[in-house]
Amino acid sequence: MISLDALAAAEKNTLQSMAERLSAEELDALVPVLSDTDDKRRYASFLVLQHRSRISDDLYRYWALFEEKLGSPNSYQRSLGLMLLAANTKWDTDAKFEALFDAYCALLDDEKPITVRQCIQSFAEIIPYKPALRDAIAARLMAVDIGSAKETMRKLLLTDILTNLILIRKEKASDVIDAYLSDAFTGGILDNKAKKAFQALL
Repeated sequence: MISLDALAAAEKNTLQSMAERLSAEELDALVPVLSDTDDKRRYASFLVLQHRSRISDDLYRYWALFEEKLGSPNSYQRSLGLMLLAANTKWDTDAKFEALFDAYCALLDDEKPITVRQCIQSFAEIIPYKPALRDAIAARLMAVDIGSAKETMRKLLLTDILTNLILIRKEKASDVIDAYLSDAFTGGILDNKAKKAFQALL
């Protein structure tokens, strides 16, 4: 059985290789650690579970538990929940994500800026596997009120939003997305380097 202390002390790249080798029993033992009060253990467990979710469907059975975390009063738990759901969306043949879409998107208005950003970023994992939701995802992302965020967060949020919109746009042309991109490129949030990088992606 994996040692939690060894897990907490492991390097990030080591955690990924661990995730690939763990048994179902060991994975089951790590899931409750997501609620541990020890930050190192909790974060290490999350990284292992996140990586395993990206390569295998054997954590999809915990979907309801991850979904429950979206409503946690603890922002860290909300973030863990949304990121693990995103990593498991590729295995979601039961359309569970569609059922919780509104609750998931509610975190785009979370009180914690880091949770908002993690929610925006997470859509990059969801978009490829939920084509029917791409227009709805784009609409939710474009509705994020960047102006209400701290000035230091605005460029980061906009960059994350644009990354997802360009991902959606590559699959389907959209005048609405094009208009948003145009406004972003002519606005005052992005610097010239960022504008050129995004324009190159187009």
